[in-house]
Amino acid sequence: MTNWKGMRVPFVMIASAITFSAKAAPPQFDHAISNIPGKSLVAVEVTMAPGQRGMPHHHAKSAFIYVYVLSGAIRSQVEGEPAHDYHAGESWYEDPGAHHILSENLSKTEPVKFLAVFVLDSNDKTLTVQDK
Repeated sequence: MTNWKGMRVPFVMIASAITFSAKAAPPQFDHAISNIPGKSLVAVEVTMAPGQRGMPHHHAKSAFIYVYVLSGAIRSQVEGEPAHDYHAGESWYEDPGAHHILSENLSKTEPVKFLAVFVLDSNDKTLTVQDK
């Protein structure tokens, strides 16, 4: 079992910070799922500055991702689907292997905060890979 003091923290922080050019807190939760061998649940809070855009990216190939907007508003788009605006209290998900092509803070004056919850293979250490 890996916790916030384990090896996953540097990868999570680096991956989130690079992809969103944002401040990513250490995982709020990182735990093996006891009744699904080989799977873990990881939750990361991400903050994007006013007007900030993220780079296109993929997440770990095994990752199912649920995103909940804590404050502010964000525009998000997965390849093959239309862009959608999400506000505080709203959520979306990304299937494993999804290509996230747009993430943008809709406010020019306020940050946006969201919680990204990953269900993934426990051995996937890099949560996010920025497109080259």
